[in-house]
Amino acid sequence: MAVRDEIVFRSGVVYLGLILCAVALIVQILVLQYFQRSKWSEMSEKYVFKTAEMPANRGDILARDGRLLASSIPYYSIYMDTRSSGMTAATWSQGIDGLCHGLSKYLGVRSASGWKSVITEARKRGDRYFLIQKRVDYATLKKIKELPIFREGQFRGGLVAQPENRRILPNNELAARTIGYLSQGTEGTRVGLEGSFDKELAGKNGMVVKQRLTGGDWITVNNGESIEARDGNDIQTTIDIDLQDVASTALEKQLRRHNAHHGCAILMEVSTGDVRAIANLEKADDGSYRETYNYAIAESTEPGSTFKLASLMAAIEDGVVDTGDIVDTGDGTIRFYNKIIRDTKEGGYGKISVKEVFELSSNVGTSIIINENYKDNPKAFVNRLYAMKLNQTLDVQIKGEGKPLIRYPGDKLWSGLSLPMMSHGYEVQMTPLQTLTFFNAVANDGKMMRPRFVTGIFRNGSEIKNFGTEVIINSIASRSTIRKAKAMMEGVVERGTAENLKNPEYKIAGKTGTAQIAMNNQGYRRKVTYQASFVGYFPADNPLYSCIVVVNAPSNGVYYGNIVAGSVFKEISDKVYATTYYRDYRAENHSEKEKKGLVPEAGNGLRADINEVLGELDVRYRKTSKEDWVATRESGDTIRLVGVDVKQGLVPDVRGMSLRDAVYLIENAGLKVRYSGKGRVLRQSPQHGARVYEGSVVSLDMNM
Repeated sequence: MAVRDEIVFRSGVVYLGLILCAVALIVQILVLQYFQRSKWSEMSEKYVFKTAEMPANRGDILARDGRLLASSIPYYSIYMDTRSSGMTAATWSQGIDGLCHGLSKYLGVRSASGWKSVITEARKRGDRYFLIQKRVDYATLKKIKELPIFREGQFRGGLVAQPENRRILPNNELAARTIGYLSQGTEGTRVGLEGSFDKELAGKNGMVVKQRLTGGDWITVNNGESIEARDGNDIQTTIDIDLQDVASTALEKQLRRHNAHHGCAILMEVSTGDVRAIANLEKADDGSYRETYNYAIAESTEPGSTFKLASLMAAIEDGVVDTGDIVDTGDGTIRFYNKIIRDTKEGGYGKISVKEVFELSSNVGTSIIINENYKDNPKAFVNRLYAMKLNQTLDVQIKGEGKPLIRYPGDKLWSGLSLPMMSHGYEVQMTPLQTLTFFNAVANDGKMMRPRFVTGIFRNGSEIKNFGTEVIINSIASRSTIRKAKAMMEGVVERGTAENLKNPEYKIAGKTGTAQIAMNNQGYRRKVTYQASFVGYFPADNPLYSCIVVVNAPSNGVYYGNIVAGSVFKEISDKVYATTYYRDYRAENHSEKEKKGLVPEAGNGLRADINEVLGELDVRYRKTSKEDWVATRESGDTIRLVGVDVKQGLVPDVRGMSLRDAVYLIENAGLKVRYSGKGRVLRQSPQHGARVYEGSVVSLDMNM
């Protein structure tokens, strides 16, 4: 029995041990499965699998004709793992000289010996992440990947290339502040169209799964957990690049001439409210002028004499005066309480009509008209201004619009001076865009259009959302008042304060403005600067465009609106009118040319195709080059074939080509194509000769 009991006891101990082991195993499985699952999943991901974010490509911002205003281009930061475990001593010793020679050739920065010195020192230190160069384009990266050592890849050659998308503005400073930008981080600054349409432009990042291979390299694997990135949509703006260039150039020239602190210019299409150009320039510390703040939309200041149009229109609309009524402006001064209002003419204008009050920009005359007719009922005057929507923001598509200020009788700061001061543009505040919108409404026969910056959102070339034109109010005043307002504005240029802007080819209508700006809340007696402005439209008899120019703090002794701002307006209007006239003339001339049966336009393209076409038409032509791709040039009754440069690494010149030929050349350069219209290529962006960034887009305008 003793032996049997001992056997049973020992068997029980064994069984108990097995049971305990089984329980412990089950407990451990449960712990691993439910309590430590995330920990071991993370370790598995770290050492075997890992997920990586696949960034979405940000959408493009396009001009009205499809040319690029903002786009994303892939760039790379290149590092070297100098102690990569797969890199052999033989690989290093045999390839270091060739590597350094190539880096010197493709990146510059330092000589081949200089590169060898810094990389060798980095290897001695054991650097695993030695920076070679940031912001390297794809074409250069491909060349670097073929260099000795680096051609072995990341594990054996130590090459690490980190991709990043860089936002570029192909037209540099043109409309840069309106286009805007995003600063880094979730709480980053969002400015301009980039900020207002960030949701549409951003797209949605994806996720890829990567597996670690023996040796340490990672490869992307097809996995159910992978999520493809959804690229952002494109937005098409109302901006015309050519007109934007005209406005920016004219504004900068005048700012430099008068050493002004900042200025802005806006060009708007009368019938639609579409903003064709918007320039904002501020003087930097180095004396250059840059787009640093959107003064046109955000800066609300006292407009000065440009506000007289609203004041006199209110009085005319209410029937208290008419343009032919006579106002005695006396000696050009008038006192309201402790404030003396003056006219610029020494001795005053004496007795003049209401129309002349506006044309000559008489502060005295305007203040007399408004004060005498509304002093007993100031609410009627302000209500009329409110009815013309001058107290409301425009709710434009870009955030940060400044608020207009038109006080109401009974407000805390309302006083007996408020009416006469408001009448000629003080104690009120408006942004340049708000002022322009009001004048544009007059040009548009009273219909006030909401300024438009974006016309549509596009995905893969197809419009998915359209932003139509919007009417703020169908009529800001009666037809009679609008007609009289137009006549007064034409008079300003024909015989008034802006007579220097007269043009024999077409008529301009507008209003000058010169306002004192109090600095640092010290009133108008100390630290006074000036704001010069001109706002109007052209051609006056058939308004196509309205425009405002505001120049702040000119400091060379000249500050009147007709000279400082009006000159910019005239340069813009002259060039816009000339461009429009030339385009119409060219179209008419081209039609006449076809009627007369002169040499046809053969366009540009593949030499063999053009030869065949000219042969069929029995047109004489002369070869002046041997290139496969040619452009045609007229020479009397003969066509010359001139070679088109197609150089590796540069955007080809496809102007004048058919879409088929243009797409062939562009895609062969590693680029994508976006086009609008039919026929042959009229414009391309980026321009020919620009460096190729693989995967970026070339926009073609086919309106030829």
